Amino acid sequence: MEKWWHDAVVYQIYPRSFADSNGDGIGDIPGIIARLDYLKNLGINLIWLSPVYRSPDADNGYDISDYRDIDPRYGTMADMDALIAEAKKRDIRIVMDLVINHTSDEHEWFRQSRDPKSPYRDYYIWRPEKNGGPPNNWTSFFGGDCWKKDERSGEYYLHLFAEKQPDLNYDNPRVLEEIKDIMRFWLDKGIGGFRCDVINLIHKTSLVDGKKRLVLTGSEHYISQEGTHEILRTLRKDVLSHYDCFTVGETVFVTPQMGRDLTDEKRGELDMIFSFEHMETDQFFVKWFRRKFSPARFARSIATWQNALEWNALYLENHDQPRSVSRFGNDGMWWSQSAKLLCTLLLTLRGTPFIYQGEEIGMTNFDFTSMEQLQDVESHNIYRMAKKLCIPASYRWKMMQRTSRDNARTPMQWTAKAHAGFTTGTPWLGVNANHQRINVDSQKDDSQSILSYYRTMIALRASLPVLRTGSFHAVKMTKSLFIYERQLSGQPSEQSSDEKIRVLLNFSPRNAKAEGNGDVLLSSYGNQRTTYDGILRPWEALLLRSSETEPEKKR
Repeated sequence: MEKWWHDAVVYQIYPRSFADSNGDGIGDIPGIIARLDYLKNLGINLIWLSPVYRSPDADNGYDISDYRDIDPRYGTMADMDALIAEAKKRDIRIVMDLVINHTSDEHEWFRQSRDPKSPYRDYYIWRPEKNGGPPNNWTSFFGGDCWKKDERSGEYYLHLFAEKQPDLNYDNPRVLEEIKDIMRFWLDKGIGGFRCDVINLIHKTSLVDGKKRLVLTGSEHYISQEGTHEILRTLRKDVLSHYDCFTVGETVFVTPQMGRDLTDEKRGELDMIFSFEHMETDQFFVKWFRRKFSPARFARSIATWQNALEWNALYLENHDQPRSVSRFGNDGMWWSQSAKLLCTLLLTLRGTPFIYQGEEIGMTNFDFTSMEQLQDVESHNIYRMAKKLCIPASYRWKMMQRTSRDNARTPMQWTAKAHAGFTTGTPWLGVNANHQRINVDSQKDDSQSILSYYRTMIALRASLPVLRTGSFHAVKMTKSLFIYERQLSGQPSEQSSDEKIRVLLNFSPRNAKAEGNGDVLLSSYGNQRTTYDGILRPWEALLLRSSETEPEKKR
């Protein structure tokens, strides 16, 4: 059954880098409100808002100290209420980030849990030392071990991420009740749902030593465990089923079968998930060790997930990933063409597309020259660990350039003016110098710009049911070509009862031969071609449309 979010196009906002209204160098909620008309004009109808909760900011807001309050850096709860209301006036819903694997160590629950006699002690995972050291050999997502000894308690607490992000204990039923109340608090304010952070890690089956790995030793005891499925079903039954909302889960290291288990409507868990397989096709095991991008490997992964799940969450970048045009495209001489090709890919697959701020104008990876310019806690931890492993400094910096999360976190480039029009003050993170060339202001009225192309593709997707709900079929996947078809068969449509669109993508700086028939619906090179001659130009995306039954003809 089709859901309202099947028709949605989502725009992710990373608040601290989007728009600063008061000149303190940090983006804020009033800044977002001031840009709602821009988003409406783009054609989006759903905003995923990265955390704006009160936080000491050890991990840019993903360490929450109060789930029911807004961090003063971003504004007030009145500002948040105004954002929800103003977005609603424009038929835009807000999706909040639900971060429930861990809290901040400054959350009141954790403060009290440091007392072994406190009723909050069991809200977190505390264990005594073992053989004079940590309770087990598990290692963290951010590098190093994932246990921190608290001198006041005399015991260690578990943190799968930064040490200021202690993991919650879902073996304690009171924790789940707290989470239910937090979800109801925000849903009652009128939000449209939740993006659930690292949601398939929340239940730990055991705390025994794990099989030693280069990274994430112990992960077999917490990735996609049955206890997590039980928690998700409970949240669906007791909370989510009572609201008109949806959930999308950030799910790491999932297989297609795991994805089906998480999203099968009959199981009542999540509505869709962010899988990572396609984002891992340019790496060796872990993201910090990159290999050459292979369009064929990338396409095969995408096709696998298109066929594996009934509905996908579609994305090519977010606040944790490098910029897609620098990663999967060509941010040099083919910058505009490859950005448009990636836009075509994102908006013609089956699923709900998620656009990350700046993606719609082709923002690129950062242009920093030293570690002192980076703010990301993960990047600094990995850099230190790589240094201990005697990895050469030049290669360590190359790792940062290609992979650091700060690539996606540089401020939004609104204008060619100082600080890209993001702030009148000093930005919290450096602005890319290419903002003088790549910015909203220079693209908004240019019919050939990347921004205009995104508007066109979003409108096209909205107008064609075949692009929203049609089936997916991969036709060709080679070292430079990805060709697939979307088809509506026997379904009512304004266009046709048996409509087919072939999407042809050339991931190379050379002309490529590719078979295809039908009328040219759209070319990323513009409207100069009306017929297809079998040749795709460098980094060209082409949509060919055909139908066996035209609506105006009588049977």
